[in-house]
Amino acid sequence: MKNTIRPAAVISVFTPRSALRTPHSDMKIGILTISDRASQGIYEDKSGPAIVACLQEMLSCEWAPVVRVIPDEQPLIETNLKELCDTEGCCLVVTTGGTGPAKRDVTPEATEAVCEKMMPGFGELMRAVSLKIVPTAILSRQTAGIRGKSLIINLPGKPSAIRDCLTAVMPAVPYCVDLIEGPYLTTHEAVVKAFRPKQ
Repeated sequence: MKNTIRPAAVISVFTPRSALRTPHSDMKIGILTISDRASQGIYEDKSGPAIVACLQEMLSCEWAPVVRVIPDEQPLIETNLKELCDTEGCCLVVTTGGTGPAKRDVTPEATEAVCEKMMPGFGELMRAVSLKIVPTAILSRQTAGIRGKSLIINLPGKPSAIRDCLTAVMPAVPYCVDLIEGPYLTTHEAVVKAFRPKQ
């Protein structure tokens, strides 16, 4: 059955422990585009919609996107990450942009500042996959971390790279969300198969 996206405004978030092992219909996923020019309307944000499209293909459970576009300002990034995790109740927050070595690239720093635990394996895998395609992937500083019951993942800014990286890490995402007591994510196995160890 094809997953359905509903407007975030009509979602009421409540995740009791008893619901963790069943598909969750009130699931929110935060999508945060970090770009000076996109936030100013200088060019259209294509990265955020690319994430939405990928997640639509990969996830079979119902979920609602909470989409924001902001400039490369670390305090603002930190504030939005906190709001998406704590106020919006997103079990997964995916950022795009701001992961390179340029002076204004501060997404990894903001992510580390708001997370209680870092998950470096996500960045390591994404770089390994991307390096097979382009040598400049070594310049990426993508990372991931845990804030409360939310998993935050940094993605690159290019739509093609977004797909490559999400495809690489998504098999581990549902089980990670399980472990932090978030909702039960399910995937379209023909697209990406979630890995959960046998109990």
